[in-house]
Amino acid sequence: MIEVLRNVRLWFTPARVRDEGGTPDYRFSLANERTFLAWLRTALALIGGGFAVDQFLPDLRWGWRAGLALALLAAGVLCSLRAVNHWIRCERAMRRGEDLPVSRFPALLSLVVALVAVAMVVVVLFGWEG
Repeated sequence: MIEVLRNVRLWFTPARVRDEGGTPDYRFSLANERTFLAWLRTALALIGGGFAVDQFLPDLRWGWRAGLALALLAAGVLCSLRAVNHWIRCERAMRRGEDLPVSRFPALLSLVVALVAVAMVVVVLFGWEG
């Protein structure tokens, strides 16, 4: 738990990451940053998808519309938080000369997106309207 709190603190003071270990090859730091930005694009797409479901499917039953929209919005929020946390964890690992951290988050995100997609297929096939 202490490590998680330390990582959250580093989100807002990234210069303090330089206090650990040596400076990695800049190419690796820039690749880490590109990965961070890719996760943010994914988060924005999920958030946009959540708003699209809510706004552009008014004839869908409220429970389905709200459930699908909230699932996408929640996935977007989690994805954006995961992006910055993963960036910090990778940067610290590179500076320390450690293996890069592993995460179950990509599998979890894939499952959530797949469940939402299956639910959307059901909605499209059965045309459940409110």
